Amino acid sequence: MKRRTIEVPGLHHGGAPFPIAAVVDRFLQSSAVHGMDPNTGEIAGTAEDQAEQVFHNVRLILEAAGSGLDDVVAATVFIADESVRRVVDPVWVKTFPDPRSRPTRHTVLAPLRRPMLIQVQFNAVLEERQ
Repeated sequence: MKRRTIEVPGLHHGGAPFPIAAVVDRFLQSSAVHGMDPNTGEIAGTAEDQAEQVFHNVRLILEAAGSGLDDVVAATVFIADESVRRVVDPVWVKTFPDPRSRPTRHTVLAPLRRPMLIQVQFNAVLEERQ
């Protein structure tokens, strides 16, 4: 099995020596995805803006891997405080609108480095390529 790195221009972890995601065979694992706008390098301001940006970034990562949201199996959402959960839930439902086809999710309170209020780590099983 060979691992391949997924890169998205503008999405990174500063100078940290790891990619935004990696794929082995058909399994994709992301690192922590935050609310950074890949065009500006800035973290979105409000929790609402960060939630929208985080899930937009998830889409960008999946697209870079030749995949899409339907391939996401599970996600862990890290939130800076409990009040952020109410912001994440509507964006989650908008991102995964079919209640019979949503990935599993675990939400964890975490000491995120400000200004980050939300991070998501996810895995996906990519469709077989023909």
